[in-house]
Order: sequence, then C-alpha cells, then structure tokens
Amino acid sequence: MDLNKAKTPPLLVLEGLTVHYGAAQALFGVSLQVAQGETVALVGANGAGKTSLLQAIMGLVRPSGGRIVFQGREITGWPPTKVARLGLALCPEGREVFGDLTVAENLEAGVLALGLSRGEKEARLAEVLARFPRLAERLRQPAATLSGGEQQMLAMGRALMAKPRLLLLDEPSLGLAPLITDEIFNIINQLSRAGVTI
Repeated sequence: MDLNKAKTPPLLVLEGLTVHYGAAQALFGVSLQVAQGETVALVGANGAGKTSLLQAIMGLVRPSGGRIVFQGREITGWPPTKVARLGLALCPEGREVFGDLTVAENLEAGVLALGLSRGEKEARLAEVLARFPRLAERLRQPAATLSGGEQQMLAMGRALMAKPRLLLLDEPSLGLAPLITDEIFNIINQLSRAGVTI
C-alpha cells in the first residue's frame, strides 16, 4: 500500500436523503457515494424514487432530510442554477426538449445559467455537434420534428453544453428502438472513457 497516495474524496456524497411530496414520502434515507470518473446506475421499479433522487441532487426538489455534498461542499437545497454552475447537469426523463425552438436554440439553453461568452458558447456547441453529427445536420429544425432518438441526443447534448463534472441521466433509453438505444449507450460509454462522471 502506497501511503504517499492520498485517497481522492468522492465527487458526490448523499447522506440519509429523504424527499416528501406533501404527506407522501418518495425517498427514505438514501446514502451513496460516487467517485470521480465513475459510472453508477440506479436500478428500481417505476415509482421507486430514482427520478426524485436525481431531481433532489439537481436542486429541482427540496429534500426533507439528509445532505447532498458535491466536491466537498454541501449543496442541499441549493437552487438549480447554482447547482448547474458547480458542474452538474441533468438529462431528464422524457427528454423535455423545447419543441418550438430549433436544435441550436435547445442546445444553447443548456448554458443560459452559466453566463458564457459568445466564443465559449460556440466552442462548446462545436464539441457537442462533433459528438452528435446528426444534430449538426438539423441545427435549424424545430426540436419537435426530430425522431425520439434524435430528441434524446438533443437532451444529452443540451446537458453536455454545460461541460458537467457530473452528468445525471434519467432513463436515457426510455421508448427508443434497440438500434438507437445501442447508439445512445455507445455515446454514454465514450463520455465515461473521456472522464465524465455519470
């Protein structure tokens, strides 16, 4: 054992996280740790609380108990814009693209809270389009005209525009054809190999 190597603290720590919606309890004391560069999957039945957990981490749902610590800093109850500025991004279940906006406008929505310069936005857009060439072909199309798989790519691209240290994916293959699911998971694998924590 090399004592000179300091153990890297986890990127994300949840301690006893509980979430209520009125009288209904969705999460019951969830604790977990995610290391930098790790890919973690949450598995459970519909209604088990997976989405509530991701929304609580992202600041979209306020926990009723417990703690959320990101990069050693407690972020429990922080608003989503502040959480996003720290380097977290959520690709929500059901994609939630803005159907009337173009592909380009949807992608730019991923960095609205960050206050980036035009040059930085364009650089990030180029990176995302290199990863998702199909989106580059459809930049001026309204998002509503895309296929389900393309909308999933758009939702992932929008999250990646923020260059997250931690990417939260909620049901990334929901409702997609098997070939498109394979393509989405290939992209997730590439992101993981590039060092993105998922």
